[in-house]
Amino acid sequence: MKQKSDIEGVVNSYEELQELAEEAAITIELAEEEGDADAEKEAAVLVSRLQRRVEEMGILRVFSGKADRCNAVVSINPGAGGTEAQDWAGMLYRMYERFAEQRGYGLEVVDYQSGEEAGIKSVTFILSGDYTYGYMKAEVGVHRLVRISPYDAAKRRHTSFASVIVYPQIDDDIEVEINEADLRIDTYRASGAGGQHVNKTDSAVRITHLPTKIIVQCQNQRSQHKNRATAMKLLKSRLYELRRREEEEKMDSLHEKREIAWGSQIRSYVLQPYRMVKDHRTGLDKGNVDGVLDGDIGPFIEAFLLGKKFGSRETGSD
Repeated sequence: MKQKSDIEGVVNSYEELQELAEEAAITIELAEEEGDADAEKEAAVLVSRLQRRVEEMGILRVFSGKADRCNAVVSINPGAGGTEAQDWAGMLYRMYERFAEQRGYGLEVVDYQSGEEAGIKSVTFILSGDYTYGYMKAEVGVHRLVRISPYDAAKRRHTSFASVIVYPQIDDDIEVEINEADLRIDTYRASGAGGQHVNKTDSAVRITHLPTKIIVQCQNQRSQHKNRATAMKLLKSRLYELRRREEEEKMDSLHEKREIAWGSQIRSYVLQPYRMVKDHRTGLDKGNVDGVLDGDIGPFIEAFLLGKKFGSRETGSD
């Protein structure tokens, strides 16, 4: 039934594309025959929509991995720098919230650790929707921010870093064997921003997988039992992704920690002395920084997935 549903989704998308193409063709013909300016404008809008849908369908061709259709588990952690880095991690979290809203993805916070003054110490959340892991795996890496610090009385320019880790939330039918003897399970009192996810019992759960040193934690439920079940699912997802990467001999293993600092960033967000967001893997850059931080990261993701390369004079439209 799952395979049937997947195939129906692809077929429906192509049928919608065909209907849009036919509508655009009829509108263009009408504009040419009658010289109707309104019809010409409508045709331009339809062609633009058609082009966008074709690009979106093209992306589906690169989603050949078994896990690409899975939900995405995303973790954001600030680099060194205290409040500055924690504030930047919070900004990234907000960016992904806006991206999820635009795409119609569901977002469930699993673990949230507030910063002492601003931002976050760490956050883990699940994005649910078609191909969320397929898209979000393009965001794995270190993200760099350059700005005039709002926390510096001297108004000096600061550079901050935060890392983004993404792995698939595996389906229940995928088995991952875990030896209970390899686990250390700790409980603690939950905490969160604005009093959310807070209770007076030790309901939060942290699980450490000793052989790989992978740590997962969950505090979004009041029940310790439910938090433990969610944390075990996260651990299985992490182990599945780790072993998949090891088998394919691609990229670094997820448990291998890269330095969250200069030289390892995948994308830079510059607010001072000029305004630009640049992806260092593809060369794509955009001047509409506010739009990007409001969730308009699709072009960066798609350029990376499609293997596009942009020269120094080639930039994305704002």
